Amino acid sequence: MFWPMLAIALGFLGLAVLGILGIKVFVEVQRLGRQVARTTQRIQQAAEELEDAATDLARTGEALR
Repeated sequence: MFWPMLAIALGFLGLAVLGILGIKVFVEVQRLGRQVARTTQRIQQAAEELEDAATDLARTGEALR
């Protein structure tokens, strides 16, 4: 009777550990997703600023002619 009870307890413990690790992975994936979204916004903003600067530079070059 001891071995079946031990096997059940160890099985439950293993499932609990896997559940905790799964929750940690989920939280980290959520955080990574937010960071990727933030970085994407920053890249988009930098691209827009670069485009504006290039347009201004082109206007300045045309004015020098």
